[in-house]
Amino acid sequence: MFSSLSDRLTATFKGLRGKGRLTEADVDATVREIRRALLEADVALPVVRAFTGSIRERALSAEVSQALNPAQQVVKIVNEELVGVLGGQTRRLRFAKNPPTVIMLAGLQGAGKTTLAGKLGRHLKDTGHTPLLVACDLQRPNAVTQLQVVGQRAGVEVYAPEPGNGVGNPVEVARRGVAHAREKQYDVVVVDTAGRLGVDAEMMQQASDIREATQPDEVLFVVDAMIGQDALAVAQAFQEGVDLTGVVLTKLDGDARGGAALSVATTTGRPVLFASTGEGLADFEVFHPDRMASRILDMGDVLTLIEQAERAFDAKESAALASRFEAGEDFTLEDFLTQMQALKKMGPLNKVLGMLPGMGAMKDQLDELASDGAMKRIEAIVRSMTPLERRNSKVLNGSRRARIARGSGTEVSEVNQLLDRFGEAQKVMRAMRAKGGGGLAGALGGAGGPGGGMAGLAGGKKSRGRMQAPPPRGKKAKSGNPAKRAEQERAASEKALASRGSAFGPGAAFGAGGDEPQLPPGFELPPGFEKHLGR
Repeated sequence: MFSSLSDRLTATFKGLRGKGRLTEADVDATVREIRRALLEADVALPVVRAFTGSIRERALSAEVSQALNPAQQVVKIVNEELVGVLGGQTRRLRFAKNPPTVIMLAGLQGAGKTTLAGKLGRHLKDTGHTPLLVACDLQRPNAVTQLQVVGQRAGVEVYAPEPGNGVGNPVEVARRGVAHAREKQYDVVVVDTAGRLGVDAEMMQQASDIREATQPDEVLFVVDAMIGQDALAVAQAFQEGVDLTGVVLTKLDGDARGGAALSVATTTGRPVLFASTGEGLADFEVFHPDRMASRILDMGDVLTLIEQAERAFDAKESAALASRFEAGEDFTLEDFLTQMQALKKMGPLNKVLGMLPGMGAMKDQLDELASDGAMKRIEAIVRSMTPLERRNSKVLNGSRRARIARGSGTEVSEVNQLLDRFGEAQKVMRAMRAKGGGGLAGALGGAGGPGGGMAGLAGGKKSRGRMQAPPPRGKKAKSGNPAKRAEQERAASEKALASRGSAFGPGAAFGAGGDEPQLPPGFELPPGFEKHLGR
């Protein structure tokens, strides 16, 4: 969503590097580029003016002029102002003291309210609540059926007494839904309301009546992050008509410019609570303004990455693997398959790696990595192995590898490459486990010989043997003249002896004082060589 904005801002900051002091002209040029980047991203003009004005004022102040690294200080200022534009601090849902907590969803048709209701219900269920979804969108065709399907996929109950499609009173359904939740002891009620293609009086009146009937604890405005400048007028209309308490951004995985996400919080004066980042029910997360600002500035979002990993990786399996690892057992292909399946739960690989700092410059490579099916091929190869072969890869001879390649629809060379990489991974794990020797340094520095270590895991070409030193250049051929040939051999002997020594380099073969060379017994120096030793 923010890729184009992120690229523009990153390119702008590159021009500040290496400057020991920023002049007013440097600051003006930087602010001008930031203004252009925000306007191109469809950020509202009032928001852009306030944002860039604050940046310019702070960039020309003493906090930058006295900084050891002015460029980094400007990036810090932009990051802090961006966090402020996105809402400041993270705001959580407010729950009622006496259940049920009522959450009303409002927004235009097509913003994704019904799907979001299922995502929110699943999120609440995963955090220990018992939510109930209430179908109050009785105008849009099949809206009730859609909510029932989404609720079933999310594992959340749906209250839908009316079939919809123009039949039923949404205000009465909302009132009865809250009463049903109180009777059946549901602690959270999510009310899905109707929308329109545009703001009109009938829709706003219906939303206002539902609010009056249910007295919700939260009124969340669901806005499509791809809507652009229209988000401002829509947000202001809902703010005046329904009195919003928070905002939810949907479709943040799209390729639009995303200016609405940077405008709606400032325009409404209400914080963004959640963000929908995909079509799946699990593509839903709490909105953290500081983390989103870090993503936009290509500074990564490691905290969100850790949280996703904690949800994806099974704690018991990880503990069992750690205990086996400490007991001296090897990392097997079974373990590799388990970890790869957990990684897939975190989402597309390019999305996961994109949360690491500085990955914005590798966007094309990450997209290629996610689209070429490499993970699927690896999984197919491992799944084509027998349990014995997964536990002990040493039994994989040529015939077994050919059978695995046929079963997985790959080439034998791909099977060999995977096993080579896996062998290097095992060496890294052993080196990290070792108490003495290389330890972590050995694992990072290439455990297991050439092509090993992290370079081998990264998929680089594995060398087939030790690199040989290049032959010396300009070596003269032996002369056919016996006298000249003897002179050449004598010069070669002098050179070899002069450079001979231990592994510490020339001169290490001398005694402790470094005065006399320690020559083998019976060794005779070539004629005239004594003068080189000072004898």
